[in-house]
Amino acid sequence: MSAPTVILDASTADPLAELWFVEPAGFLPLSLDALLPEPDSPAGDSLRAAAAPLVDAAPDEAARQQFIAAFAAGQQLLAALREVGTVHCSVGLHRDDVGGAGELLFSLFTVSWRETAPAPRGVTAARAVASDGGHVQVEFVELAAGPASFSEVGSTPASGSGLPRRPLLQMHAHLPHPDCRRLAVLTLTTTAPARRAEYRAILRVIAESVSFERP
Repeated sequence: MSAPTVILDASTADPLAELWFVEPAGFLPLSLDALLPEPDSPAGDSLRAAAAPLVDAAPDEAARQQFIAAFAAGQQLLAALREVGTVHCSVGLHRDDVGGAGELLFSLFTVSWRETAPAPRGVTAARAVASDGGHVQVEFVELAAGPASFSEVGSTPASGSGLPRRPLLQMHAHLPHPDCRRLAVLTLTTTAPARRAEYRAILRVIAESVSFERP
């Protein structure tokens, strides 16, 4: 069996990057800066130009307004993620070949930073899952990047959130930064809790590839 192909994203050369990792096939990164441009900025003009063909292709005004509303809702979700420290977001699309159904499964992968009280990295990893967040399936491991903790949280979007009221499974990997003052949180969210084992394996692969030093 040949080794998997690894494609280096341009972000690997970002001089401001503080964390590097590898995403498996099936994930499409979303540029938060491109999708959330400042008003009246060149980036905003570029976004409008990119979206114009999609808007113009709508069969009627009702469909056009529906697309615009859906796009705006997506921007609100991304803005909320960025407000809580999210620096990376990818949409996952995989075919469910476990049960033979072959349906498409969607997921959302994010990387966020949290400020923490100065403490040994192992302590910080433990504190991350000891809060009142309903963490279950807790596991403590030693990765190449240092001590880490894995956990899962189940939830259902609240009414009025704009999201479908389907059960969500959030899987977290908590990796304390070597400066002992920050915590990188890798989160994989899916609406297919029955595929818990498969998604946890995906998150584990990503977490194992994390490096706090430029590869």
